[in-house]
Parts: sequence; C-alpha cells; structure tokens
Amino acid sequence: MKITFYGHACIGIEVSGKHILVDPFITGNPKASHIDIHTIPADYILLTHAHQDHILDVEAIAKRTEATIVSNYEVAVYFGNKGLKYHPMNHGGSWQFDFGKVKLVSAIHSSSFPDGTYGGNPAGFVIEGEHKNIYISGDTALTMDMKLIPMRTKLDLAVLSIGNNFTMDVEDAIIASDFVSCDKVLGVHFDTFGYIQINHDEAKKKFFDAGKDLMLLEIGASIQL
Repeated sequence: MKITFYGHACIGIEVSGKHILVDPFITGNPKASHIDIHTIPADYILLTHAHQDHILDVEAIAKRTEATIVSNYEVAVYFGNKGLKYHPMNHGGSWQFDFGKVKLVSAIHSSSFPDGTYGGNPAGFVIEGEHKNIYISGDTALTMDMKLIPMRTKLDLAVLSIGNNFTMDVEDAIIASDFVSCDKVLGVHFDTFGYIQINHDEAKKKFFDAGKDLMLLEIGASIQL
C-alpha cells in the first residue's frame, strides 16, 4: 500500500492496483502549486465532508478519470446529480470494494457545500486492503467514538488532522492515536492557511515523547506500508 500526500487533507492511496484519492483540494492550495491534477490517477474518490477545502477538485478529476465518488449519502448524491459515478454510504456501514473494505465512521465537525447545500454528517474512513489497515479521521474533534475502531480493526496507520482551530490539535491527535491503538501517524490538515499553521519540530517531539511516530510529509512525497 502506497500513500502519497497532495497537501492539506488530500492523500492518494495505491492498493491492489487501484488508486484512491481522498478529499482533493489541490488547485486552491498555493503550497501544492507543483501538483498537476490532470495527472493524478483515481479509480475512487473518498470524501469525508462537503467543505470546499475537501472537494474543490472532485469534478475535474472525476470527469477525467471516471472515478467513483464514495461518501455519505448527501455528498455522494450531490455529485451523482452532476452525472458522476457514486457510491453512497452512512455511519457504521461498510462495503467490500475491489481494492478492499471501506467503513464509514463518525467525525465531529460540520458539512455544507460552498453553495450552501446540506452536506450530511461529516465522517472518517477505515480502509482495509492488502493486509494493511488505515484510519482517515477527516476533519474532527477528538471523540470517544474513536475507541470503537480498534475493537474491529487493528490499524497500521492513522491519518489524523493536527492543525487545530477547525480540528484536533497535536495534543488531541496524540490522545486520538491512543484511542485507535495506533502509534504510527500521518499528520494532515496543517499549514495550508494561517489558522492551522504548526511548529513541525515541536509537533514531532510531542509525538516522540509519547512513544509515537508522527510523519509530516512534503507535498508530493509518498510512503509505503
């Protein structure tokens, strides 16, 4: 399983020969100006919620790749009404796709489209594939519901928002990694704009002192699980 960071909360996952793109917000992110959305592969596009900084490039990428959009019912149908392929889900449900199993899990945040359309309830994802399991928190506060995840799935990686103000901060993300029983963390949703800038060295040290590994990838960089 290969994971690529495209900036903000957007990651690409290559698993079982399929390409999954999560929360594509690239063209609106000056820090990701070197990323060309016209070359990013996508068989599936997973969306945690409807905010612009998570859906900006969905239509452009989905039209080019014919990717299937996977999200909560409201978000999935919104894009389905635009003629795009979609698979709707809701909290607690899971589905066996051709690359592995996806489960929609709870997140505490808000969700509405830039045009004001209701975006349903925000969510996170648990993805199981190639004998590797990852949790994508989405934009969320620290929540006790995270403790439910390791009761069903042993995680190899937790992708956690760490930028504060709109989501968990570093300290809450450390607690979240305890809740999901995963000490290997990929940080997302940081530095994109002023509200969520963090001190990288300080964040990594806090995780290290807690006996955990925080990865803060350069935009465009990848890791292998």
